[in-house]
Amino acid sequence: MLLRILKPFVIIGFAFGSTAAFAAAQQPQAAPQQATPEAASGKTSKAAAESTEKGHLKSPYADFAKVADEGHKKFMAAGCNGCHGGGGGGGMGPPLTNEVWIYGKDDDTLFRLVALGSDGLKAHGYARKGSENVVGPMPAMGEVVKTDDDMWKIIAWIRSVNPSSASASAASPPPAE
Repeated sequence: MLLRILKPFVIIGFAFGSTAAFAAAQQPQAAPQQATPEAASGKTSKAAAESTEKGHLKSPYADFAKVADEGHKKFMAAGCNGCHGGGGGGGMGPPLTNEVWIYGKDDDTLFRLVALGSDGLKAHGYARKGSENVVGPMPAMGEVVKTDDDMWKIIAWIRSVNPSSASASAASPPPAE
């Protein structure tokens, strides 16, 4: 009895699901978004940090304000706000809005710090230059922030909320060790 009552609903559900799947398959697929050639090397942020010679990572975004909003969205999506706050004002992690930069504020150092974490950065020969009260080390986010372009956009947003960091993007990179 129950089977006889449910059978029309099962048939209608199957037909609707099949029709929806067929219709979706017939829709033209959007072309994948391409990053501008100068904006990305095509590497993951972790791979770029591990394979690029020290001092040679440089942001492709000279005008960081143009991509800052997109960078903030990526900052939030990666969960950076959990430690640094939604506006970069800090929390259990250091604020991104003050003038203290524990390892430095140049492009190369910031990229590697986020991708490799503070322990990974030290393992690559970088030393602390400042101090902040924080709960623990910066975790490696190179697996979370997937592409180097996404990483540069996050750094662009950091520079937009902290003008004191922007002068470092034009400065010479740290000497290779």
